[in-house]
Order: sequence, then structure tokens, then C-alpha cells
Amino acid sequence: MTNFVTTSDGVDIFYKDWGSKDAQPIMFHHGWPLSSDDWDAQMLFFLSQGYRVIAHDRRGHGRSAQVDFGHDMDHYAADAAAVAAHLDLRNAIHIGHSTGGGEVAAYVARHGIPQGRVAKAVLVSAVPPIMVKTDRYPGGLPMDVFDGLRAGLAANRAQFFRDVASGPFYGFNREGADVQQGVIDNWWRQGMMGSTLAHYQGIKAFSQTDQTDDLKAITVPTLVLHGDDDQIVPYKNGGLLQADLLPNATLKIYEGYPHGMLTVNADVLNADLLAFIKG
Repeated sequence: MTNFVTTSDGVDIFYKDWGSKDAQPIMFHHGWPLSSDDWDAQMLFFLSQGYRVIAHDRRGHGRSAQVDFGHDMDHYAADAAAVAAHLDLRNAIHIGHSTGGGEVAAYVARHGIPQGRVAKAVLVSAVPPIMVKTDRYPGGLPMDVFDGLRAGLAANRAQFFRDVASGPFYGFNREGADVQQGVIDNWWRQGMMGSTLAHYQGIKAFSQTDQTDDLKAITVPTLVLHGDDDQIVPYKNGGLLQADLLPNATLKIYEGYPHGMLTVNADVLNADLLAFIKG
């Protein structure tokens, strides 16, 4: 049995699929510049709760093909749809973190609901509706923030990834933080597995894609989770706006939690995710 599905444009997408094929499926969508390995804490937990758990590596990330095309939200959503169709996932829960939250919004709105495959969705520290400042969203971040990310990536990707993981991503730059070297190393490992081109072009995808219409089209129950100390995707640009745009949203803001709260606060997040899925 192969752990790859080939998309309609010829890209091999790696995926994990654990648990009984008769169980309700939960599909996880990772953030930039990581891989399906970022869901370890959730995959093991929900497998132990009797669910079928699936996670894939976005094109250009992790073990998926390092192609030089399609590093945009449209292709990310289509690739997720290819995995869901290949595994014939139905009545599925789709959970996305950060850029993966944008992927979930695009997949659920454009593929999952029209195909009748989705039961619920969860956006965690997610990027929609859009991160960059626009006329529609004047509270967004200036473009020079993302130009800085591109410059840091291009100059020295390995050091740039060290700096992100050891600093703002998990809030390890905060006074009194419980810095976990293994978490930093694992983030760096995942990032360096992927393609620098995919990561470079992915910055535009996660920062400049206006997903207002995607959010408005998601009619299934959707849980929105965000930390109020998220230094990567400010919660006022993410979770608060998502809850306003989604037709059927439940919003929870965690005091003091960082962008990478799914890893460093997994016990709390997993319990809340389980309650929503069972509810």
C-alpha cells in the first residue's frame, strides 16, 4: 500500500491514514513551512479516542513532491480534495492550523461541502480572511512584514527557521517561557525537509489570499480557536474576523497562548477539539 496520492496535475502528495476505516475521519492540515508530523500530539490522541486520523504533507512540504508550481491556496485546497477523494472520506472533520486553516477554509468551501464530505471544520491560529493590510481589511499587517520573511528565508533558510521556532512561534521569546529544545528542533527538522521554493512562494499564499468568500460559504459547524498572544497571526486579524464571517461559528480565545499552541498546549486544545467533535 502506497502512502501517496497523485493529483490531477501530477504531484505526489504524501499522507498518513491511521485507524479503523469505519471510524469517523479527522483530517489535519498543517501550517507553513511544516509537515503532517506537526500533528503528532493530535494524531495519537484522536486515534486513541477511536477516530480515523489522516494528515498529508502539502505540495513542496515534508515528503510530498518538491515541484516548482502550484504553491497557492487554490492548489493546496485541490490537493487536500485529492487526498479526501482517494480515501473516500465522508462525514469528516477538517482541522487546520495557520496556513492549514486557510487550506481548510478553501477545501471545505470549494470541495468538501459541494461533495457532501464534511461534517465540521476547525480553524486554529488560522490565516483567513487575509493577513496583509488591504482596503477591505485596513487592520492587516503591512507588506514589509512579509517581504521581511521572504528576505530572511532567501538569505539563510536554516538560521531563519531556527529563529522563528525558538522565538515567536511558540512564545519562547516571552519572559519566563518554558523553552522546549525538542519542539524547536522538530519544527526546524520539518521545515528543512521541504522545498525552499515552496516555502518562499507559500508566503504569498498565506498572506495575500483573500478568503472572505470561502469563510462565508462554510455552513457546517466551525470551531475557531486562537491565542491572544499569537505573534505570527494576530488574533484580531484571524479568529475574531473568522467568527464574524462564518455562518455557524463557535469562537474561543485562549489567554496567553502562542501561535504553536497545538503543540505546547496540546492537553487543553485536544480536550476542546474532542468536545466540539462529539458535541
